[in-house]
Amino acid sequence: MRRFTQGFYGYAVALFVCLAGAGLFLLIAPQSREEHIPRLDYSITVANFGHSVPYGVWAPQRDPANWISNSNKIAKGENGAQVLTIGYATAERQHAMFAQSNEQPAAGFASRMANTDKTIGTQQVGGATWERRYREDKNQRSLVRMSPEVTLVITGTADWPELAQLAGVLQQRPRG
Repeated sequence: MRRFTQGFYGYAVALFVCLAGAGLFLLIAPQSREEHIPRLDYSITVANFGHSVPYGVWAPQRDPANWISNSNKIAKGENGAQVLTIGYATAERQHAMFAQSNEQPAAGFASRMANTDKTIGTQQVGGATWERRYREDKNQRSLVRMSPEVTLVITGTADWPELAQLAGVLQQRPRG
């Protein structure tokens, strides 16, 4: 009995017992092969944002097909302006975020959200013209739309068609 508790044999027996225990645990422990992305409802956040800003708030009228809204918040931007952000996992499981604010200067807000101030062209979505911006080192694409009252930015690692999908479901809600 002593030869199994000392030296190489003791080490080998202890190692075998540990590996057998770990294998048994992995065999009987429940495992999920499904992805789990938490879904967060943004409707209350959008309503609260609408009560705190002097313009009609933009928000998705519905989520794009197979997208999961997984974050939302109201934050303070520069000069005390309110910023609404809604984050998504897209159908292709890339990241996309919608942000809006009346922060001034609008170009500064757009550049901060897009992580670049370089415009690489424009894109038409639902009759509206959006600036395209791209930051290669972060693989970040952005659509930017500035108006006198609010700046809208859609940004993330999603490709241009997916970003356009989100832009296409945005709708301005009446103030109130």
